[in-house]
Amino acid sequence: MTHTPHELAEEFPEHAQKIHDLKLSDAHFTRLADEYHVLNRSIHRAETGTEPVSEFTETEMRKNRMVLKDEIATILNRP
Repeated sequence: MTHTPHELAEEFPEHAQKIHDLKLSDAHFTRLADEYHVLNRSIHRAETGTEPVSEFTETEMRKNRMVLKDEIATILNRP
């Protein structure tokens, strides 16, 4: 499979260890990260034509990914 862009470790390289730690200790963060991962993979498959979707659906998926990413960023930037 080709490289999947927008993985959390790429989006937040400075927080790689914190992402790992939170996945082990915070159920809410784990759910968000898992949801982000599944959605990101779906977007990648849509973009590459592996699983085509309508333009509207792809746009909505991107919007949802951005909402998840913002929530994840908020958690990662807490002291």
